[in-house]
Amino acid sequence: MADTPVAPLDAEAAAKAAFTAARSKQFPSDIFAAPQLRWAVIGCGVIANQMAESLALAGRALAGVQNRTLTKAKAFAAAHGVARVYGSLEELCADPDIDAVYITTPHNTHITYLRACLAAGKHVLCEKSITLNSAELDEARELARAHGVVLMDATTILHMPLYRQLVARAKAGDFGRMNLAQVSFGSFKPYDMRTRFYNRGLAGGAMLDIGVYALSIVRIFMESAPTEMVSLGNTCETGVDVAGGLVCRNAEGQLGVISLTMHSKQPKRAVISFDRCYIEIDQYPRADRARIVWTEDGRVEEVEAGEEAYALCYEMADLERAVTGDQDAARLIDYAADVMQIMTRLRREWGVTYPEERDEGLA
Repeated sequence: MADTPVAPLDAEAAAKAAFTAARSKQFPSDIFAAPQLRWAVIGCGVIANQMAESLALAGRALAGVQNRTLTKAKAFAAAHGVARVYGSLEELCADPDIDAVYITTPHNTHITYLRACLAAGKHVLCEKSITLNSAELDEARELARAHGVVLMDATTILHMPLYRQLVARAKAGDFGRMNLAQVSFGSFKPYDMRTRFYNRGLAGGAMLDIGVYALSIVRIFMESAPTEMVSLGNTCETGVDVAGGLVCRNAEGQLGVISLTMHSKQPKRAVISFDRCYIEIDQYPRADRARIVWTEDGRVEEVEAGEEAYALCYEMADLERAVTGDQDAARLIDYAADVMQIMTRLRREWGVTYPEERDEGLA
């Protein structure tokens, strides 16, 4: 009797499984190739804990932690061997022994932390969605330029070795012209309007939470950012988007088709269609493998690069490389800016705004 297919794990469970598998392996010596920075993290949630676990795989540890609730910061420090616990954001920013900060708090708080950390001369890696909108991201990028520091978006798509390899092959012409990217992402989040997924006060909604992944996939394989868009979005009682569909096209005539759902499952699946082949990527946010199906003979090429468990290490390594002058790493923020422009435009078309945007006159 055939085995019953097993549904993919949710993101948190998949990350735990990946960490467990990686603990028995030798950490790759080529990930952290640049001089190491002294890192602090802001926030003590799921991503912050994953970051600490990722660093532990590499034999590294965070130098500091700051959280709105001091007791949680102390517990986090004790669990992960973090040397410094800061009682305030100002205390962290004033510490000359911290070079870089990873911001892992809810979307709507990012710009506050970005302003403080960048102005204090700290390099910053910021969780997705890096800001609420393009105006905030433009401000943060200008602050980074003014203070001579690196600002980097932590969307995993931009940092996983699999995408670096596939995009390099695409640019080299291995696959022929890219014609169409079809990308879906569906989560099932119970309708609890107090959670960050549906709470307008916490910048909830599908676009900023999961749409950033789908749009990033489309953008990195396109020659330029899409300029034409046709979309529809559905909102829930709090006014945030819970489902959406988008068709977009750039100046080169390359198409992207994206579907997002927050209250119904669909595969996290990307299919990128070229003249000579198509690429299939499942569970794509932290993917370390893909299938290339060649048009001429139907041959299937299995591609593996990187490892899911090291996803956050790749992000931190890219920032450290950018600090040393690596221009490929430094330019990753340009992709993030293109994606943010699309998300800002779509939310405005759908009438999805957040309190902070109204306060700043951006609604």
